[in-house]
Amino acid sequence: MLQTAETLPLLTDSARAVLKMIVNSGPVTRPQLSSALAFSKPTMSAAVGELEAQGLVASHGVSKGALGRSAVTYGLGPRSGFVIGLDCGTTQINAVASGLDGQRIFETETSLDDRSTNSDRSRFAMVRQAVEVVIAQCQNLGPLRAITIALPNIVSRSMERLGEKESLLEMLADLYRAYAVPILLENNVNCAALAEYHEGAAKDHSFAIYLQIGVKIGLGIVVDGKLFRGFRGGAGEISHMAFPWSQTERPVFQGLETYLGSVELIERCRSGWPMRDGAPPETAAELFARAETSQFARACIDRHADDVGRLVATCVSVLDPQLVVLGGGVGQNTILIKGVEKVVEELCWPVEIAVSHLPRKATVLGAVRLAIDFAVGGLLGEDSGAVFVYDAGWSENGIRT
Repeated sequence: MLQTAETLPLLTDSARAVLKMIVNSGPVTRPQLSSALAFSKPTMSAAVGELEAQGLVASHGVSKGALGRSAVTYGLGPRSGFVIGLDCGTTQINAVASGLDGQRIFETETSLDDRSTNSDRSRFAMVRQAVEVVIAQCQNLGPLRAITIALPNIVSRSMERLGEKESLLEMLADLYRAYAVPILLENNVNCAALAEYHEGAAKDHSFAIYLQIGVKIGLGIVVDGKLFRGFRGGAGEISHMAFPWSQTERPVFQGLETYLGSVELIERCRSGWPMRDGAPPETAAELFARAETSQFARACIDRHADDVGRLVATCVSVLDPQLVVLGGGVGQNTILIKGVEKVVEELCWPVEIAVSHLPRKATVLGAVRLAIDFAVGGLLGEDSGAVFVYDAGWSENGIRT
């Protein structure tokens, strides 16, 4: 049976500091804690004892030092619990359970059939099922403390830009009734950007942007570990940029996303595909795989790299980041980098460009990170900065009370 996350007494400052270090650094010894936090032995003993009494910290065995001395190692305890992150995409649902220290416990992936991809209601039903599967594997791992669901939508406190709002609220209400834990919503590209910052290509950079180029396009912006969401949650919605922009053509709504998306990329390549190169590619993955044997495929990719480079140059000119991470089914291909770098340098200035280190997992791992930050923030009495949280403050009819 799933344990409930009871309300715990507010921790003392010293206990909070110890818990935060264990969450961020993993199991450590008392001497290591004392050295890092500059606590006296009595203060350290009191802080560890306080956390042990609440089940948030526990002994993880004995560690021997270089001089043969041994010390007890402390890590998260049985009441620290776990969180769940979900990527609610248009083609699959990914779910990952993790401890508050980021250690993955269980993950599952479910592909959606064609009927499901056309209905948010069907996808939301699959999210409920995915949560049930994960929890069935984690019932003895302490309380569930938070769930984050990543969506391919603009997420804001008002939910004004979310499609099928009623079915979404119905799903959130069902999950909350079943598990009584806060449920966070976040944009999928924002989640991917956060994951790259914490454990991917951007982990050594303080200011990075994540550009997703796949079926759709999007931009996530992370500054010092925090997402920049904008006033209405729409920061990074680059699909709304005017395109084309010329004296003879009128911009089309989300025309840039259509043009750069993988569907139209493949259509352009197939329309002129030479018979000598065999059957034309059906997918972006197949196109990139053919680059070594087909000059025409390589030419298509080079032209697309130029187009992506123009978009990157625009983003760099506005944001001036340390690093641009390319992700998505198209963007994650390293063959694009040189062409993108060349165009960016021509149009603005050089910038470091890398491909995602977390292909296909960035969004769900970012959702996990947000859930961890929220759960730890709750234990420490700190604001996690979550933009949308469904909790006891919502009424049954979907109104925030």
